[in-house]
Amino acid sequence: QVPLEESGGGLVQDGGSLRLSCAASGRAFSSYTVAWFRQAPGKEREFVAAISRYALTTRYADSVKGRFTISRDNPKNSVYLQMNSLEPGDTAVYYCAVRLGSISWSTDDYLYWGQGTQVTVSS
Repeated sequence: QVPLEESGGGLVQDGGSLRLSCAASGRAFSSYTVAWFRQAPGKEREFVAAISRYALTTRYADSVKGRFTISRDNPKNSVYLQMNSLEPGDTAVYYCAVRLGSISWSTDDYLYWGQGTQVTVSS
């Protein structure tokens, strides 16, 4: 088990910024690829961004590329998602998840998930 806890969500205006954090418990956090997903009401959970174990590789959904930045701090067992130029379409519950192995876009490939943090962007 890898308990994960997201934080940093909230209400922000169109064009604003938020920084999400994902904190993990336990050892060997650096063994895991970490991803952010999001789920808007009535929609499927979708990939947002991911980062490899030692941050050598990052991947982003086209919809957030250039606006969001994923990073990690392994000694602190944490991953971050800096979200800039937020749009109403970014409104969703944001989840972090981990997997062993390389980056994947599929929710099915991730072993452990946090409970999510709500991000709401008002127009």
